[in-house]
Amino acid sequence: MKFDTVIIGGGLAGLACGIRLQNRGFKCAIVSAGQSALHFSSGSFDLLNELPDGTAVANPEKAIHLLDKKHPYAKIGDKFPVYTQEAKQLLLDAGIEVQGDSKRNSYRITPMGTTMPTWLTLTDFTTLETPNEVIGKKILLVNIAGFLDFNTKFVADAFETNGAECKIISVSLPEFEKLRQSPTEMRSANIARVLENENTLNALVAKLKEASKSFDTVALPAVFGLSSNDPVKKIKQLLDIPVHIIPTMPPSVAGIRTQKRLRRVFELAGGFYMLGDSVVNAEIGDGKIYNVYTVNHGDIALYADNFILASGSFFSNGLCASMDGVTEPVFGADVDFDPNRNTWYNASVFGAQRYRTFGVATDDQFRIKINGKVQDNVYAIGSVLSGFDALQEGCGAGVSLLTALYVADHLKK
Repeated sequence: MKFDTVIIGGGLAGLACGIRLQNRGFKCAIVSAGQSALHFSSGSFDLLNELPDGTAVANPEKAIHLLDKKHPYAKIGDKFPVYTQEAKQLLLDAGIEVQGDSKRNSYRITPMGTTMPTWLTLTDFTTLETPNEVIGKKILLVNIAGFLDFNTKFVADAFETNGAECKIISVSLPEFEKLRQSPTEMRSANIARVLENENTLNALVAKLKEASKSFDTVALPAVFGLSSNDPVKKIKQLLDIPVHIIPTMPPSVAGIRTQKRLRRVFELAGGFYMLGDSVVNAEIGDGKIYNVYTVNHGDIALYADNFILASGSFFSNGLCASMDGVTEPVFGADVDFDPNRNTWYNASVFGAQRYRTFGVATDDQFRIKINGKVQDNVYAIGSVLSGFDALQEGCGAGVSLLTALYVADHLKK
């Protein structure tokens, strides 16, 4: 099979890149092993929350010149603010309603009830200008009876630490009883499917209306809107007071919806999405890749003019660590890492972990290297790249989106 571009990895970076390329007239295929990190999403997309030294970032656009030249943002250079706007528009065009500005971080509420800075947030969720906005508020914190992936006590403690007054209740509906027979079925995505029934949603809203009298705000777990955010809009319209939708532990309903929307846009644009498949071999020579072979296609090679590695980091096996070092399993690309394993980690669980900065070595155009030689037609994007700590710096989604657009714009047919 012949394509203009084959993308390895069907998460945020791979899909954004594929959509951009399809819109440019390229014929693309995405090889996706399975669920991406979007299924674990908080509903927000971080751009840059901290510098590597821990300095907080209020305005990402003003802070990127302080990053090391090895950071992916440094390679994007002056196009950084342009791509932040275009990335936001790509999400909006896909029907993913987001709010936020690359010139000013807002705050999102985490599954633990604490606040963290962020760039873009789905409109399902509440964003705050400052963490102190809950001071003096009476908040009704509601859970679905039997739902264990939303810890109301932790959330209430965090709100009360910031000056709010909380009351915790749980609600139940007959439609949830079948799910409650097994804790493994009482998960956010399954609850969301039940609540897509209009009558069930109306019954829940009626209970919330009665229970929320005399409160300033209702806080609910993010178990609404697997197919669209219409259920969240309806709840916010029907209740008389503000509603905070708070992320839960995975799986993420909003993240699944985002993944589905992006895939649909890619396929409607003519892209070919190979779900549940993995690249197992590649024909390499003369500084380029000629084709790749996948598990599902056996001896049928996928030929392309360009290949893009969007396979993720250690979490999704885009990188593999062993006693001897760190490797990239698809192409055997060079990886930037420290051979001294004692430097890989910090004894403090919450400290910066150096291994998170390891990744595929690329040139200034994000072309990968194999045995020190730049490969002319193979690029890397997203969290498989080296030079940044997505968790500490709060830049994982931003790196995925911006490098995807940058590489897509620089490919030639």
